[in-house]
Parts: sequence; structure tokens; C-alpha cells
Amino acid sequence: MSCKSVLISTFEDKIIGRSAAFEHVLNQVRIIAASDSVTLIQGETGTGKELIAQAIHEASPRRQNRFVALNCSAIPGTLLESELFGHERGAFTGAVAQTKGRFQQADHGTLFLDEIGDLPLELQPKLLRALQEMEFERLGGSQTIHVNVRVVAATNQDLEQLVNKKLFRADLFYRLNVIPIRLPPLRERVQDIPLLTEFFVAKFGASLNKPIDSIPDEVMAVLKAHDWPGNIRELQNFIERAVLFSPGPVLRLPLGLNQTVTQTVRQISESASRTLADADRHHILEVLEQTGWMIGGRNGAAERLGLPRTTLIYKMRKLGIEARRRQSVRPIRRLADERCHASANY
Repeated sequence: MSCKSVLISTFEDKIIGRSAAFEHVLNQVRIIAASDSVTLIQGETGTGKELIAQAIHEASPRRQNRFVALNCSAIPGTLLESELFGHERGAFTGAVAQTKGRFQQADHGTLFLDEIGDLPLELQPKLLRALQEMEFERLGGSQTIHVNVRVVAATNQDLEQLVNKKLFRADLFYRLNVIPIRLPPLRERVQDIPLLTEFFVAKFGASLNKPIDSIPDEVMAVLKAHDWPGNIRELQNFIERAVLFSPGPVLRLPLGLNQTVTQTVRQISESASRTLADADRHHILEVLEQTGWMIGGRNGAAERLGLPRTTLIYKMRKLGIEARRRQSVRPIRRLADERCHASANY
């Protein structure tokens, strides 16, 4: 079975997206999965960085071994070294037994280091050595432990900026950035919003015992128009609320719960109204110019537009179109005759 088929069969219920931006990411996953190179996944919060790390593991030859994850921002710096490399008994107060760290737990598998930008500076040299040499010592120990681990790191921060600010080691950044993957935010993959919405509606409809049979077009338009700063995680949480508060089998947006969506609805409505009004105004002006600003009568603008004269006048006022006086043909002809007569006198 190819890496591609493993990726699809294993994550067909999790990885959702058909947009060009997301397909590019999946193609990268399929290519790099066979290697053991360190990979750095960068993307905004909620874009699914851990899911892509799991996809890399499941599409790789290491898929039979463990995928071990560690969130570097969720553990105090004083405990993070022990979490990464383990500790010996008596290494610190409360260390009653020897403990394996995440590197050792992930031996022959994949170690996912999330929020790597929050790794304390004092711990970065030890991580750099572990990445380069695949060896380390447990906290409080002297025995060197060798491992075979594929490391995938992720961050929602700009590590290059952190390097410039002396908050992240440049050598560690370069070691992590061997194969960079950028996950696009949801606003760059709008095509995937309907697919994700349908998936979450089905998921929460089943778990909340509130089946939803249809998603109105206007609801989908609002979802596609929203920026989703929290990306897929925000969309997921919002759809859960929407399913919960929908009174029947048709998905309704919980407007009272989300001011941003209310604002989005208003903006879409106002934008649509402006677009229609602009198009209407342009068409009426075009016809008025063609008829020499003759509103009523035969071949007048009202007749050409298929409107009663009074209706056209009302629409013109509403759209801010001021009626113009039609130029009379007779004065123009009289002026021409006078010019001819004047030229004859020279």
C-alpha cells in the first residue's frame, strides 16, 4: 500500500479539504512522509497542525510505532526538561522512580513538539543536541541514551522574528526548519468551508441527538464570508452551538451568541444592496443617455425599461439621479442658420 493510500484511508474522516491551498499541503505530506527529516509546521492557531503531524506519521514507515505529542506551552519550564528527556529517581523532590521522557517514548516513532516557540531559552541547547545527535541524558542521570525519532515541530509564532529578538536560538531554528510546511488559514481556503461545515453538522447532529437535514444558502454565505480568526477550531465550536440552538432540522445561526456573525450578516446584506443599487443606477443612466434624457413618451426611458413613468421617476429619486432638461433641436438648427448667414456676409 502506498503512502498516499495510507494517508487517505487513515484520515479520510479527519482531513477535509479540496481547495488548491490545502491540496498543496497534502501533496507535501505525501512527499516528505517517507523521509526522517525534521519538519516544521507553521500556521495560525486552529489550522490543524497536530492533525497534519499525525498524517505525516501515518503515511510514513514509522506508522507501526508510537506518535507522541508534547505541547511545550502547556508545561512549566521547570518540568519541561523532565517531560522531554525523562528523569532519574531522586533527581528532584517527588521523583520517586525513573521516568522515560517523550523522546524515549517515541523511539522508532514520531515526536510532535507543539508550540515550539514557547520552549525556554535555557532548554534549547539540549533539544538542539538531541535533534542533531539523537542522544541525551535524563535529568539527574549521567547515562547517554540513544534514540531513533522523527521530530515534527509546530508553532503559530514567527520563529525568525523570535530569533531576531534573541528569544529563540538561530541554530535551533535552522535545525527545525529543514522541511517547512505552511498551513493556510481558513480564509485562504474558503472552498473548504462547506465541506467542513457539513462534516461538523453531521458530527454534532449525531452527538447531540439533533439531526440537521439542510443548510440554507444564506447560512453558508455567512459562514464563507466570515474571517474565522480561530480557523477550523473556531468554525467547529461555532457549528456545535448552531446545531444545539437550531429549533428544527434546518441549521440556524445563533446570532444572539455571536456578535461577529451578526455583523457579518449585516455586512453581506449591505454589500448586496449596494451592488444591486449600483447596477440599477448604471442601467438607468445608460438608458437615459440613449434617449437624450427623455423619461416618458414613445421610445422614452420608461418605455425602454418597461416601467411606468411615475415608477421610473421614483426610482431615479431613490438612486439620486437628477433629471436633466432635454436639449431642443430647434435652437441648434437656428444657431446653425445664423452661422451660415454670418459667413455669407464676409
